[in-house]
Amino acid sequence: MIDLLALPKVQLHCHLEGTVRAETFRALARKYGVELGERASPDRTYAFETFGEFLLLFAKVTETLREPADFAQVARDYVVDAAAQGVRYAEVFISPSVWTFFHPELDVRAAVEAIREALDDAGRPLGIEVALIADLTRNFGAERAEAVARSAVALRPYGVIGVGLGGDEARFPPELYARAFAIARDGGLYGVAHAGEAAGPQSVRAAVELLGAQRIGHGVRAIEDPAVVALLAERRIPLEVCPTSNRLTGAAPAGAIHPLGALDAAGCVVTIDADDPALFGTTLLDEYRFVAATFGQDAILRFARNAIDASFAAPALKARLHAEFDRSRNSVPAGRSR
Repeated sequence: MIDLLALPKVQLHCHLEGTVRAETFRALARKYGVELGERASPDRTYAFETFGEFLLLFAKVTETLREPADFAQVARDYVVDAAAQGVRYAEVFISPSVWTFFHPELDVRAAVEAIREALDDAGRPLGIEVALIADLTRNFGAERAEAVARSAVALRPYGVIGVGLGGDEARFPPELYARAFAIARDGGLYGVAHAGEAAGPQSVRAAVELLGAQRIGHGVRAIEDPAVVALLAERRIPLEVCPTSNRLTGAAPAGAIHPLGALDAAGCVVTIDADDPALFGTTLLDEYRFVAATFGQDAILRFARNAIDASFAAPALKARLHAEFDRSRNSVPAGRSR
């Protein structure tokens, strides 16, 4: 049996702003005079009913992040929480265009520098390394996305390794951001995109064929079109699947078996993640437990290995992660499970 806690993990789909502890969110809101209404109640802080309400909640959390020190606190907390779940390497989304929408005066470079310092200082003794992916946030349009892509290239010294594309997928399709992705690619950055979450399989195809996305965030609605599933499988485009998020946002059908099993069976590269764990009331370890219980231990081991391979980590780091993964598997006594 697998000790899921001890299993070394790679985290590929996690938004830093979505890791803010509820008590931290409330404390920052008090500090800056941000009105929370019913969200001031501990049992309602992160409540939402629809995907649209979730996006507004994400924005409200970001509204309370105003100074580099705030971002540093969140980054430190993320490392502590991730390490406690067995994460050894992570590629975490940050959303500078959302930051500056609420706080135009914010020095983005200073904020990212503070995040980098906090991640390194907290992560080093805990044995966890974290890289950053700057989300272009499709809601602000193509021109703004291109500006963020150029900014992300300039932030490479602070561990920004790629760009992402989150936000309102249904209203802002991938093809609007082809130039932004080209700017990032020409600047030496990787590109990943949320697709097949709030829109259907055509969004996944566009992210792959028009943006050149190297991973797809979620991608679960690809299952609606066998041709898109075949495309993902043939090109070995990894899917960052977040089961709890998919259930709460409606990306996966309620009450049905999650489509990640069918995607895996069709030859797609599946990885497991937690998306916005604090806002969704989950953890990466919770997601691993759900998937192991639903699809079996062999599946979760395959998905955990996939995450190492699908990461943008340097070859030497990937080799170390695989070696640690193999050691953990060989050292688990028979019958031990968590």
